Amino acid sequence: QVQFFESGGGLVAPGGSLRLSCTTSGTAVSIYDMAWYRQTLGTERELVASINRTGVITYGDFVKGRFTISRNSAKNAVELQMNNLQPEDTADYYCKAHLDVASYDYWGQGTQVTVSS
Repeated sequence: QVQFFESGGGLVAPGGSLRLSCTTSGTAVSIYDMAWYRQTLGTERELVASINRTGVITYGDFVKGRFTISRNSAKNAVELQMNNLQPEDTADYYCKAHLDVASYDYWGQGTQVTVSS
């Protein structure tokens, strides 16, 4: 069974950094278009960053150069380096894997990021 798992969330002070990781079991991340979304209570999930199979990267407007998405082939993972975190970045962060040939999306269970002093 294909599953995706997020890790790396936690509590960080404003201006701090976190590195999120999305790993998988039973498949290879390289065959998926990958993305990070975030969601706060009562709001819809919004795109944070995406990287497709050919390496094309997109960021949400709010990222403003603070975050970097990348593939880590050695770990079979996609990572999101988040720098200069601000309280408004507080949210649950989700990994999405899109399998184009099946037009199917897999979602992880989410990892919580809290930015607070």
